Amino acid sequence: MPDKGLGQLSDGLLFTAVVVYALAMLGYAGEQASRKARRAVTAVRAESRVLLGAGGPPVSAPAVPVVTERPSRAGRIALVLTLGGWLVHATSLVLRGFAAGRVPWGNMFEFSSAVALVAVTAFLLLVGRGAVERSLGAFVMLPVVLYLGLASSVLYTEAGPLVPALNSYWIKIHVAAAVVASGSFLLSGVIALLYLLRSRYDAGVEARKSPRFPVSLGAQLPSAPVLDRVSYSVIAFAFPVWTFAIIAGAIWAEAAWGRYWGWDPKETWSFITWVLYAGYLHARATAGWKGRKAAWVAVAAAVALVIDYYVVNIFVVGLHSYA
Repeated sequence: MPDKGLGQLSDGLLFTAVVVYALAMLGYAGEQASRKARRAVTAVRAESRVLLGAGGPPVSAPAVPVVTERPSRAGRIALVLTLGGWLVHATSLVLRGFAAGRVPWGNMFEFSSAVALVAVTAFLLLVGRGAVERSLGAFVMLPVVLYLGLASSVLYTEAGPLVPALNSYWIKIHVAAAVVASGSFLLSGVIALLYLLRSRYDAGVEARKSPRFPVSLGAQLPSAPVLDRVSYSVIAFAFPVWTFAIIAGAIWAEAAWGRYWGWDPKETWSFITWVLYAGYLHARATAGWKGRKAAWVAVAAAVALVIDYYVVNIFVVGLHSYA
């Protein structure tokens, strides 16, 4: 029997994690705002020096406040909040498993929570390795908060036993791999979008055009080559995991339905997603695709993943409709 008390505690912790993630997002945004202010001050000081060196009579430079380059307190607090939110989120997922007496990814609500946890974990690992700046968290936390908000409101399901079709040890293998790959792909899709934003901002600056919102946000992002490289690294990690998930799903399908592959809508869109990511990696390895072309393929693959998960599971009738 499900433990309702643990289930309610798990739900409460998930709500707390969403709030903490939202506060972290504000902290990261505050760090970006402070960096923008420092850049503006630096630009004013540089312009003042140019004017003074133009050959005219000595003129005292206007007083310009000096902004130090020390790490932003808002950024440090945001990172601590992200770590705290991750811990609360992970605890929520574990308690959900104990409450239901099974693995905590047996329905769309639980799967969404697990995917978001993987995305946050991947982001923290990238920050810890110095691959990305922590201020990127403002753009990562936003989809995570929306993802969890949608899961908690529209997809919410009380803790309970698995439906008979999912009551197999393969759920520990196939779905776990799908969770890891989906969370990583979610992060790579966000980074690919940010790359497109940054590259368009750089193109506008090079053409001496004043970028408008949201392109102007590109000034606060890491350089385009860094975003391109990180997106590629995440996809290169997640693609083999997604491939394994599809293979494991085919083996499970043979055990459950007597065939490995039947072009069920879920299977079809999983394959479409696989083809897009395979095409992304192949194009980079053989045709030297980098930059915008590769980023658009990564975004298209992320859209296919969303269709595979939300549209197929909710609106399309098939053998996987129980999900």
